[in-house]
Amino acid sequence: MSKKMEQFSTSQLEQLHTEGAGYDVLRYISLPELLGPEAQTLLYFMGRNLARKFTISNLEDLITIYDKLGWGKLELVKEKKKELLFHLMSDSVVLRLQAPFTVEFRMEAGFLAEAIQIIYGIECECVEEINKRIHQVEFKIVYTA
Repeated sequence: MSKKMEQFSTSQLEQLHTEGAGYDVLRYISLPELLGPEAQTLLYFMGRNLARKFTISNLEDLITIYDKLGWGKLELVKEKKKELLFHLMSDSVVLRLQAPFTVEFRMEAGFLAEAIQIIYGIECECVEEINKRIHQVEFKIVYTA
């Protein structure tokens, strides 16, 4: 395996074509089982690491990547001095929240934290809150520097 880090552009995502069920089984059943009790933390850092593999120059790139990865429609809804608030909604989010197994959004949270850090150059972390009633995930980015 090469140590050279290859970055992927949003246009390269256009070449990927997959169905969601296989991804969901791997993501929400196999990975947590494999990762064990530290799954939530490891998935967060997997997301951060994954974000480093993409060319992300601005929020538009970030929103496009979320869409192309099938994670949903990401929207910046509030910007404060020390934090950003994003909402994630889409049919895929609704279906994931209705799935017969436990779902989480830790990988997406880690990806978002690292992407924002890349775009703005400010260290940050991300926490997420799931609102099942309105089928929405809220991500809060908090600047730590």
